[in-house]
Amino acid sequence: MSETTIPTAEGAGCMAWEARAVTATGSWIHRTHALGFTAPLCPDNLWGHLVATAVPGVEEWFAGAYRRTLALPGGPAVVSLPPPVDGAVHAELRLSVPDDEPEGVRLARRLLDLDADPVAIDGHLRRDPVLTPLVDAAPGRRVPGSPDPDEFAVRAVLGQQVSTAAARTHASRLVRDHGTPLPAGLAPEGSSLTHLFPTPHQLTALTDDELGMPASRKRTLHGLVAALAEGRVDLHGPDAREQLGALRGIGPWTVDSVAMRSLADPDAFLPSDLGIRVAARELGLPERDRDLIVRAEAWRPYRAYATQYLWAALDHAVNTMPA
Repeated sequence: MSETTIPTAEGAGCMAWEARAVTATGSWIHRTHALGFTAPLCPDNLWGHLVATAVPGVEEWFAGAYRRTLALPGGPAVVSLPPPVDGAVHAELRLSVPDDEPEGVRLARRLLDLDADPVAIDGHLRRDPVLTPLVDAAPGRRVPGSPDPDEFAVRAVLGQQVSTAAARTHASRLVRDHGTPLPAGLAPEGSSLTHLFPTPHQLTALTDDELGMPASRKRTLHGLVAALAEGRVDLHGPDAREQLGALRGIGPWTVDSVAMRSLADPDAFLPSDLGIRVAARELGLPERDRDLIVRAEAWRPYRAYATQYLWAALDHAVNTMPA
């Protein structure tokens, strides 16, 4: 037997694990599921986005699949999600306890937005002549998800006004220094997965010296982490958007990014996003935030999906299927 210690965390949305013995390599619970979905499904931006923004140690593209660590009620887990074959995503779960299987499947579906109705979404967006050719070129775009809104909120702050590469670097340092190491043998042989993403409680130990970012963003990150750890912001509750937006340094871009990627809001929209502005200019749409918001009224209630199609007009790694 090998033993791993998982920190107990009190507060909204946190798993309450205790130190416990876990078995050694080869004894983890393996489950496979054929995850169905409504066709069409465009894999390019879905796997492309997840892999291009992957946090080292927590996420990877390995052996032809997107893989990541998960914090489940019974302990750590790893999910593997290859591109679909024969109308299904053949997911693999490596679990600490069998009771975590339903939650693991739910989060796998959430990561890939497999419960979306692309027929209804694309049919609505095709009514706009600007979006019509984008939808027709690659129908079935989904919104890449996140298994934990607390994690994604932290990552969103790290990604404010920096490149994708810089955001990954910031996040990987937090993982290395504050995340919970995976027990031996949970990740597949040859995998680069090493940690769970740190909880807000773990991140309260962050110091300014660890954060290579402007002082204003340091204050924002510390404020977010404290609010999540103390339960003043509950991103699993009905007032998540309002509570998050009330924090100092958290603006509409961050709130809607979290709503889009981790709260499954199909109408979240990012008019101030640099990529959206560039795409709007290239497509002849208004570039100013307020004008684009007015123009995007026609895309409701699926502005999050319109966002995916606008991003698809750009030459960026998030739109490219991993090799």
